[in-house]
Amino acid sequence: MVAVKSNKVYKVDETNKKAYLAQGYEIQDGKGNVLEVPADKSVPYADYQKVVEENKKLKAEISKLKKADKQ
Repeated sequence: MVAVKSNKVYKVDETNKKAYLAQGYEIQDGKGNVLEVPADKSVPYADYQKVVEENKKLKAEISKLKKADKQ
C-alpha cells in the first residue's frame, strides 16, 4: 500500500495507515486504486454538480422505462 498526498508518496502498512489518513493522505494499492480516503477529503463543486445532473437524467430515464413497462 502507499499513502498519497500532493506529490508525496510513502509506502505504508496496516500499522501506520491510520496515521497517514489522519494527516490527509489517500491510501492506494500499488496499482493506483483508491482503498481509503481521509475523512476531511472534499470533492470539487464542479465534479459534484456533474454527478447531480447525471443523477437527474438517470432518474428521468428510469421513470420513462417504468412507464413503458406498464403499457
